[in-house]
Amino acid sequence: MKYVISLVKEIVKKRKMILDLALADFRKRFVGSYFGIVWMFLQPLVTVLIYWFIFGEYGMKTVPPVPNATYVVWLVPGLVPWFFYSEALNSITGCLQEYSYLVKKVVFKVEMLPVIKLLSCLLVHFFFVLIMLALYAAYRQPVFATWIQILYYTFAAAMLALAFGYFTSAVNVFFKDMANIVGICLQFGIWMTPIMYDEAIFTSRNPWIGTVLKLNPFYYIVAGYRDSMLTGDWFWRRPTMTLYFWGVTIVVMLVGLRMFKRLRPHFSDVL
Repeated sequence: MKYVISLVKEIVKKRKMILDLALADFRKRFVGSYFGIVWMFLQPLVTVLIYWFIFGEYGMKTVPPVPNATYVVWLVPGLVPWFFYSEALNSITGCLQEYSYLVKKVVFKVEMLPVIKLLSCLLVHFFFVLIMLALYAAYRQPVFATWIQILYYTFAAAMLALAFGYFTSAVNVFFKDMANIVGICLQFGIWMTPIMYDEAIFTSRNPWIGTVLKLNPFYYIVAGYRDSMLTGDWFWRRPTMTLYFWGVTIVVMLVGLRMFKRLRPHFSDVL
């Protein structure tokens, strides 16, 4: 626990440096790219269009469980946090290799690198939140005070990505297949989370499937985004899920930091 407290103090102390490096990482993504920042939005928007076409008005015609909500309005609050989480976890997993020159510097605290990558992904995420708000305005969706709650659920998704990221980034230095394992798990995870489909199509026949889906901690994030944007429910309306999510996140964070601390002395030797 002392290690966690020390890490938080270090982040607060060097917050300007961390923010500067995060902004530099954000800009670096588009160096040498002709269309630059356009690519940041193109792939996620194409993904939304594909799911909308297959599951929405022109395909399976999935009916959202929220009254007076079109499929795309229901879909986007599920996909926006998933785009952020998957990008953050992938980026954090490979951050030690990407910034190997900083890892080898004795004076640089390596634990900052996952945080820097996370903040860089957050900048992208806030752009998508603005697009989501513009979509809701275009569809004339009612405005709820709970929209502000998106900040809380974004923080929750960030902590979950960082918790897993400390573990995967440390292991990835020695076991390069970890990045591929993370990619496969994320492909599997998006279908284990009811983002494109209504979970009722399964739980109506097998109620235990609902329990299995809720064991996935990201279920809490997706449900929270939709509560905030569509129904106006505050996070304390899900007390059991809130306690479960933060319990899992804290345990994973402690395990990840312990693994990171144990392997840290050998990073520079391998890289």
